[in-house]
Amino acid sequence: MLDHPRVAPIMKAHLMHRLHDRPVTMRRVLASKLIIQIGIFVALGSLLFLSAGTLQWPAAWVLLVEMGGTGIALGLWLRWHDPALFAERLSACFQSSQKRWDKVFMATLLVLWSSWFVLMGVDAVRFRWSHVPVWAQAIGAILIALNAYIAYRTFRENTFAAPVVKIQTERDHRVVSTGPYAYVRHPMYAGNLLFFIGTPLLLGSWYGMAATPLMAAMLAMRAVLEERTLASGLPGYRDYAVRVRYRLIRGIW
Repeated sequence: MLDHPRVAPIMKAHLMHRLHDRPVTMRRVLASKLIIQIGIFVALGSLLFLSAGTLQWPAAWVLLVEMGGTGIALGLWLRWHDPALFAERLSACFQSSQKRWDKVFMATLLVLWSSWFVLMGVDAVRFRWSHVPVWAQAIGAILIALNAYIAYRTFRENTFAAPVVKIQTERDHRVVSTGPYAYVRHPMYAGNLLFFIGTPLLLGSWYGMAATPLMAAMLAMRAVLEERTLASGLPGYRDYAVRVRYRLIRGIW
């Protein structure tokens, strides 16, 4: 049937059309990722520099370059190695299939996140309440880089690492128990803890460090609620939770 003289040209034309559209789609997706990174860069930079009252803040520029560089690198890696997860990570933080409690959590976290950066700008630069040594700031930059590396290891192992809490039935969602998931149930959240410590160190704000436990508590709350969602809707997750006891920090919690 495929060798029919009328069918073969039609199929060939359809195939050529798909091959022609693929580079266009890829360029659009990569452009979307770049736009998102620029948006994050501008929004975060505005919070930092407006609260500081000056652009003369080297540590803030280091943070922006580090976050922007690792974000683009992870995005490009995902685009070539896991396009499905790449598309998920580009999706909005508020989705129709997302749990209601997670929408409330994301809105609350956005407010806390913004307030946290404003606090550090006011503390470290505008009023100079805190004095953090350069070596501690360097440690902060290293911790932020380690967070990015843990995110990479998580993405490499778990193609279902969406930014929102939901059961991805359309993608045959299944339990992942290998790689970093063999040690803790939420390796990406564990990496975020390093970010919450590293950022105030790099920016030079002890007041920002004082707010880190609140950020960590929010993350721990989400981990618990996420596990309830997965346990009730994802086959095999209860057994996985029994095998891997710790959520964020092995040997502690």
